[in-house]
Amino acid sequence: MSVRRLLCTGCLAVALAATAGCVSTQDIEGLQSQLSDIQRQMLQMQKQAPSKQEVADLEASVGLQMGSLLKTEADMQVKLQELSSQIDELQAKLEDTNYRLAQLSQQIAATNQELKAFRTQPPPMAAPTDPNAPPSAGDPNATAPAPRPTGPAADPQSLYNAAYNDYLRGKYDLAFQGFDEYLKNFPGTDLADNATYWIGECYYRQRRYRQAVDQFETVLSRYPRSDKSASALLKKGYALIELGDRSQGVTQLRQVVRQYPTSDEANLARQRLRELGVDAG
Repeated sequence: MSVRRLLCTGCLAVALAATAGCVSTQDIEGLQSQLSDIQRQMLQMQKQAPSKQEVADLEASVGLQMGSLLKTEADMQVKLQELSSQIDELQAKLEDTNYRLAQLSQQIAATNQELKAFRTQPPPMAAPTDPNAPPSAGDPNATAPAPRPTGPAADPQSLYNAAYNDYLRGKYDLAFQGFDEYLKNFPGTDLADNATYWIGECYYRQRRYRQAVDQFETVLSRYPRSDKSASALLKKGYALIELGDRSQGVTQLRQVVRQYPTSDEANLARQRLRELGVDAG
């Protein structure tokens, strides 16, 4: 029952009692006392209860705080998404850097192996120089370079070394011609298997991976005991992977690990298999 209804009820009771004339002065005073108590309670409740304006102000304040919290949460979500994108981008760059470092490591190892093989070969024969030839513009004491040896009459070692030097300088077309000429003129020499292998390397460096696969397979089939067999098998696997034939490429790399477990080629094969996420076994 509300305060006003209590007050009205008390007043009605006093009025009825007075009209009936059956109440004493004491009863009337008691009723008036009760009315006074009700009035005091009503005043106290009015003082304690907030006004409509206070309630409205409180609701507005709460609404502003909720809006601010929601905006802050939305801003945090946007920042989290941006941070996640940055992390993904950094991760991609890190993976690309790791891949490039692995490729560089493989190239360095292959170059070291090539230089080691080159040092074990006999030095090229010195070509006769013309004392009347004019010196080069860069070095007053230097003589003009000797012409490239060609033809059946050329010394096989000089022809091989010239082609190999072209390969080291990145002149793969000239190197290919030199090694091909070597094989045509000296197919039965000890360096025939090496010349066949370096032709495959020329193809590989020029990204002609299909021809490289065929050339490395020629090394493996024609010279099964060659000291280039491990390298040919390794680079054949590389070339197959570059062609998109991952399954066959992995098979070749695993074969390198099985057949030549302690070789440098086996270490390179294991490293490439790890990069592919494949077990070397």
